[in-house]
Amino acid sequence: MSATTLRGVGIVTLVAAALLGSIYALGRSLLPEQQPRSSAVTAGADAPRYADQAPGADDTPGPTAGTPGPTADSSPSASAREQLPAGDGEGPFGSLTTTGSSRIALTFDDGPDPQYTPQVLALLRNYGVKATFCVVGENVQSHPELVQAIVAEGHTLCNHSWDHDESLGQRSSATIRADLLRTNEAIRAAVPGAPIAYFRQPGGNWTQPVVSVCRGLGMAPLHWAVDPSDWQAPGATRITSVVMNETGPGSIVLMHDAGGDRAGTVEALRRLLPELMARYQLEALPADAT
Repeated sequence: MSATTLRGVGIVTLVAAALLGSIYALGRSLLPEQQPRSSAVTAGADAPRYADQAPGADDTPGPTAGTPGPTADSSPSASAREQLPAGDGEGPFGSLTTTGSSRIALTFDDGPDPQYTPQVLALLRNYGVKATFCVVGENVQSHPELVQAIVAEGHTLCNHSWDHDESLGQRSSATIRADLLRTNEAIRAAVPGAPIAYFRQPGGNWTQPVVSVCRGLGMAPLHWAVDPSDWQAPGATRITSVVMNETGPGSIVLMHDAGGDRAGTVEALRRLLPELMARYQLEALPADAT
């Protein structure tokens, strides 16, 4: 083949290749654009975010920086409380706030106290009224004769912790149990065989662990419906007014016979008893609550 012929074939080949390239580029431009693949997952505006997705077994998020994680003694959060099983009552964590009848129950916390408990007992005796005394273990140990008087006069006993620890419910179940058992032992040392049917958490700071422990020990969690805040010593008139205005059929009324100056409570009780008895029947909570 001559040189001239070879040159002609090369030119034709180059022209053909150029034409094929142009046709290919034109065809690509007419196809829909493809999105590039990526190993990263990017959520769109309407796609679920990570926080909205249920974590799997290996991707449970931990506490964020600056937020403490749960501890053995921590109390349940508000959202956790809503999921906890209810007890028999209508108070926090199923605690009792009513007597379950039309009768009302007077309860006295923080004793026994050598100055004020005998005055409360005398007034109740004069009116023939039975009540419920929520006693503190260390006070029971110091004044067993007053616990004996409470039981001898037909009143009901309630465990109110060893030393009125308002944070008791936030402690471990073992710590809670030891506290309640220690208090029960002090009560039984003073009045062997006396039933202890109730536990009242100091400050009303209930948690599921403290309710579980007290129920496990055969005690019902005892809350209240009427609180005149007499522990703040607002005076007899204020205490009387709150109790009379807020008490209704079945109310459990909270007052104190110890823990400070309770002269106002004693005077309020003196005024309240005839008024309450004119409207309601008063009772001690039953000793076989659980």
